[in-house]
Formats: sequence, structure tokens, C-alpha cells
Amino acid sequence: MKQIDVCLTPDLLHLHTTENTIVVVADVFRATSCMVTAFAHGVASIIPVATIDECRVWQERGYLAAAERNARRVDGFELDNSPFTYMDDRIRGANIAMTTTNGTLAITRSRNAVKVLVGSFLNLDAIARYLKTEPYDVLVLCAGWKGRVNLEDTLFAGALVDRLKDGFAMAEDSAIMANRLYCDGKNNLVSYMANASHIRRLQRLGIQKDITYCLQHDLYDVVPVLRGTALVSMAV
Repeated sequence: MKQIDVCLTPDLLHLHTTENTIVVVADVFRATSCMVTAFAHGVASIIPVATIDECRVWQERGYLAAAERNARRVDGFELDNSPFTYMDDRIRGANIAMTTTNGTLAITRSRNAVKVLVGSFLNLDAIARYLKTEPYDVLVLCAGWKGRVNLEDTLFAGALVDRLKDGFAMAEDSAIMANRLYCDGKNNLVSYMANASHIRRLQRLGIQKDITYCLQHDLYDVVPVLRGTALVSMAV
């Protein structure tokens, strides 16, 4: 039987195997939610990079560039880390380079996997349906916050486990724990997360609408996958 496991932070990734495994990276607030939204609105590709300097190199090559640190846009870059930015017509057909505090780093660390997918609540059903068709184990990699565990990515992991548990064995306690947390809070995730650390960070920036948006389930039927250095949208 295929297995599903959860890595609660990229700093623990070395304890997990990515051999014969599809890694699903989740940075719910807000990198992977932005990526899913961007592909749903016609972006051609997104190059995730770990550093601001790498992002600037792609910007100099003519790419639209998005850079975020500590939940704020970095000066000198066109795009920020709000999903609403990626609903603009100017991004349709565009190639984007993106660096974020946690999400893009998690993606770049996962490149040895069979495949690397980008997950969020927004494309939860599409991700789950795709993984059911594949013969590989699954590892959900939570981007966390600067090496620490966070609630929102753990809840996404639990939601994906919940969608897949009939066809996948839960490999370790982290998968069981994430699933139980999600089942506890799934009826009202906004309320359940009210005191979470990243919720407080985003609320200080006055972007409650981003929080509410990113916790919506199954809005988009897209599955971003890493091909070489770039994410592209895969037909499902």
C-alpha cells in the first residue's frame, strides 16, 4: 500500500525519504496559495528561488519578479505575496521568478523527489485526485516559518491526508497528528486558527482578506509541478 507522510518543517526534511516519493509543498500563508492562484489566472511559469539575489538575476533577464520577506514585499520587485496580486491580467502568459521567506526555499530543497507539486487548500481536490492516480508514496512538506512548525501548513497536510487515507497508509505520527488537527478544525478553519502566529503577523499588516481567501477549499483545478527549475501547470 502506498504511504503518506508529513514533514512539519523543512529543517526536518533530512529525516524523511524522498526516494520513490512525490513531495507536495505547502506554504498556505501565502506562497503556494499565490502560485496556485497565478496558474489559475493564466501564468505560464514560475521559477521558485531561495534568495533575493537569485530572484533579481531573473528579473534582469526580463521576468516579472516577486520577492517577499517577513510577509512584506521587498523593495525593487514588481509583485508581492498576496494572492489577489496574481488575478491581474498583466500576469496572463507571463513568466515569473519568485522568492519567499519559507515556501520557495521548501520547494528548492525538494528537488530530489520523483515530482514536486505545489499544494494549497485552493487546489486540494485537484492534488488529491492526481495523487490517487500515481504509484508513488507522498510526503507533504510544510514550509513552516523560518524552520519552525506552523498551524496552517500542518492543517493543509492533515486535509490532504484526510482525502487520501482510504488509499494510503499513514506512515508516521506526524501524518496522524496533522489529520486529527484538521478534523478538529475543518468546520471553521478561520476561527480555529484565530490565535495562530502567522495569522497575527498578517493581521498586523491589515490583510484579513488574504487569510480568508487562502483557507477556501477546492477553488481551482490546477496542479503546479516542478519541471527542471520552473513550476508549470499540469493538466489533471
